[in-house]
Amino acid sequence: METQDLLKKVRKIEIKSRGLSSNIFAGKYHSAFKGRGMAFSEVRAYQYGDDVRDIDWNVTARTGNPHVKVFEEERELTVMLLIDVSGSLDFGTRAEIKRDVVTEISATLAFSAIQNNDKIGVVFFSDKVEKYIPPKKGRKHILYIIHEMLDFKPQSRKTDISCALEFLVSALKRKCTAFLISDFYARKSFEKQMMICSNKHDVVAIQVFDPFAKTLPDVGLMKIMDLETEHEMYIDTSDKKLRYAHSKYWQEREQELESLFKRSNVDSVAIATNEDYVKSLIHLFIQRS
Repeated sequence: METQDLLKKVRKIEIKSRGLSSNIFAGKYHSAFKGRGMAFSEVRAYQYGDDVRDIDWNVTARTGNPHVKVFEEERELTVMLLIDVSGSLDFGTRAEIKRDVVTEISATLAFSAIQNNDKIGVVFFSDKVEKYIPPKKGRKHILYIIHEMLDFKPQSRKTDISCALEFLVSALKRKCTAFLISDFYARKSFEKQMMICSNKHDVVAIQVFDPFAKTLPDVGLMKIMDLETEHEMYIDTSDKKLRYAHSKYWQEREQELESLFKRSNVDSVAIATNEDYVKSLIHLFIQRS
């Protein structure tokens, strides 16, 4: 992509995602994703009804009057985006390919994070960790992330979700909120790594899929290609049995994914490329609040 075109696209995504995170997600992101706990704020004189367990005995002894410690929510979070950059994300049968929608969702979450004074980092992964951007704050950092999302060229086109989860567990020692954004076309199981990761971090799975993955249209002979292996073949979409088998496979796969997320205590949402991802994210946020 030419530098000028890339900058225009970065700016366009910034304007849209900043507007969404400011106007639509205001308050919902904050309440959906909590801070690390309670942090010490100040000491004040004891008042009737205060918990005696909060008494600061050192200050009480020094002043001769009872004082208590005041705590407040430690709001600052570290947010990580685990972004699938494998070949299957290049597929699209509508106006946008899956990769475009993943980029917009990621940018919107990133701006929501920094507006709540959270740090944001990224892991780009295929069947390996392609790139790690350590968490930081600020608009300049977000724009760099968006630039990378638009222009990054992965070395591999295959998918292995487990490698991203393993990396997150080893790279971040303190608890973070991690958004795993993928179409989840993974040939290798990642349940064990998901369970380990969700025990340490707050993991949210966001699945982005094309409508054709759910329902195969009757358009006759169609040439298809596996974007990860680049294997090509023809299928006859006028065959009712084929279309039924395709729909059944999708339903079984979705049920399996949903069951995996539940067993791992991971909140999840599935978003089609022709749907309004804003509504889906807001619904997810409200469920977590």
